[in-house]
Amino acid sequence: MSAEKFSTIILAAGKGTRMNSSLPKVLHRVGGKTMLQHVIDAANGAGAKNNVVVVGFGREKVEQAVGDSVRIVVQEEQLGTGHAVRQAEPMIDKNDTVMVLCGDTPLLTAKILRNFYEMHQKEEAQASVLTAVMPDPTGYGRIIRTFGGEFKKIVEHKDASIAEKAVTEVNTGIYCFNAGELFAALCKVGHDNAQGEYYLPDVLEIIHAEGKKVTAVAAESYKATLGINSREQLSQAEKILHQRKNRQLMADGVTIMDPDTTYVDSDVKIGRDTIIYPSTWIEGDSVVGAECEIGPCSRFCDTSIGSGSVISFTYAHQCEIGADVTMGPYVHLRPNTKIADRAHIGNFVEVKNSNIGEGTKLPHLSYIGDSDIGTGVNMGCGCITVNYDGKKKYRTTIEDNAFVGCNSNLVAPVKVGKGSYIGAGSTITKDVPAGELAVGRARQTNIAKWRDKRE
Repeated sequence: MSAEKFSTIILAAGKGTRMNSSLPKVLHRVGGKTMLQHVIDAANGAGAKNNVVVVGFGREKVEQAVGDSVRIVVQEEQLGTGHAVRQAEPMIDKNDTVMVLCGDTPLLTAKILRNFYEMHQKEEAQASVLTAVMPDPTGYGRIIRTFGGEFKKIVEHKDASIAEKAVTEVNTGIYCFNAGELFAALCKVGHDNAQGEYYLPDVLEIIHAEGKKVTAVAAESYKATLGINSREQLSQAEKILHQRKNRQLMADGVTIMDPDTTYVDSDVKIGRDTIIYPSTWIEGDSVVGAECEIGPCSRFCDTSIGSGSVISFTYAHQCEIGADVTMGPYVHLRPNTKIADRAHIGNFVEVKNSNIGEGTKLPHLSYIGDSDIGTGVNMGCGCITVNYDGKKKYRTTIEDNAFVGCNSNLVAPVKVGKGSYIGAGSTITKDVPAGELAVGRARQTNIAKWRDKRE
């Protein structure tokens, strides 16, 4: 069967009581994106062409989070996993191979799911269960096989005998089915149990009892199949994802000086021969070029950094930083800031919603807000663009090769012309024409014998 007939049903209707949160469990973020998005990405990477997400608790938030990337069905009442899967039936072709996934398993990889799908096809099974060998299988349903290694049954922990509890191969809650067989068997699942719910694993017994082939496929790593039910487990998953990402980056030619204190989200891209110093976070959709030096003690979120840049002790979010930029320490770049190539941003500088031109210098102790600064500009120590009058914010424009003296205030809206100069300590409230010198300060007055009079 071709990959074009590969669909998934992703179960994401539960509240996740142990998370103790108003947010649906599957929307908690790990490794830079929601648990649910990790599962969707793994399904897409495995070749699924039709992903159906079953929502319930917090459905509006889940729908908003996934947008149009998947198809949505609603489980109005949470009556078990079997009932949840039945809600997706109208969106699944009966000739599809359908994989049932859990929305709280963010450690799944496309490779694991693709291998599971291909094994299901190779075995020509009507149903398959993904299994894992757990060091501590307590609480999991055990996979019981025949002496020949074939699937026999799943026994829940509470129902297992002493010998069955010694089995360490467990049910991960991930399945592959022939869609027609799945929905036919679901019609036969009862709810005569303590919870009064329809359990999806019962489908395997029904299909097996009908003499049809059911296989159990072991995942290469049990960690990749772990579900997240608590904040503690969420933190454990975060650590696993960071370790996985750091290993990948180092294999790709990135130097990470201390992987234990370097936190890089799953979708971040970093170029070869870049060095990451300790205590550095690179998050979201950030991209770092080649041959950079990043950190220590820095954080970048949804920020691009050009090749050859050297940045330390910096917090930047939703920004663009060019190539061969030097920055830090103690810099804050706020959203909608663009730093051009070869710029220098020194210590204790904050830049917000501004464009900083190529080769421009903001050496230290400055606030640059809502400004457009050209190339080759020098901003002296302690310069401020005064962008807010208490009601509205205005822009400051500083053209190429201007020189702004130390401790100057530029009160927006104001324009400093090309090649002009501003004297140190000035407060500029009027435009400065190109090539001119502006001095905006009171004339100095010295009062003789002031000390004697004061005493």
